[in-house]
Amino acid sequence: MYEKTIGTRTVFEGRILSLDVLEVELAGGQTGTREIIRHGPAVAVIARRRDGRFVFIRQFRKAMERICFEVMAGNVEPGEAMEAAAIRELREETGYEPDSIRLLSSTYPSVGYCTERIDIFYADVHEPGETDFDLDENIETILITEQEMDSMIRAGKVQDAKTLAAWALYKARL
Repeated sequence: MYEKTIGTRTVFEGRILSLDVLEVELAGGQTGTREIIRHGPAVAVIARRRDGRFVFIRQFRKAMERICFEVMAGNVEPGEAMEAAAIRELREETGYEPDSIRLLSSTYPSVGYCTERIDIFYADVHEPGETDFDLDENIETILITEQEMDSMIRAGKVQDAKTLAAWALYKARL
């Protein structure tokens, strides 16, 4: 079942990811090719306010060519602790500071071709302060109830995998 890597060729190196083409030896002795996106760790945060409503964001995503509904998330900076990155992303994208924050679990968005791991956090938050978006971000904060989120999922209106994973982990763990 294990695949041995025989050779690796990097065909692209970008700001947040690279693409490697691997030649692998399969269990039966044949060879195959694997295309692997190398992406550093990331974090996602599902946040609940004191009034019970949840904080989400909407932003345009070029890969999908549409506005997407999501939890707050982002890449972890080199040397940055995962929890610190989660707090930073929450503050940057919504202005909210956590009263408490805890790790729910980790997820791999697409194990077939990508190394990215997303640590998903849950945060209780108080009133928001100032946001600090990246220069290329345009983010809208959305507040919804648990029932509204469940209805949106049932209606197929939430399609982002990390958001669905975060919500499922919240429901299962809290």
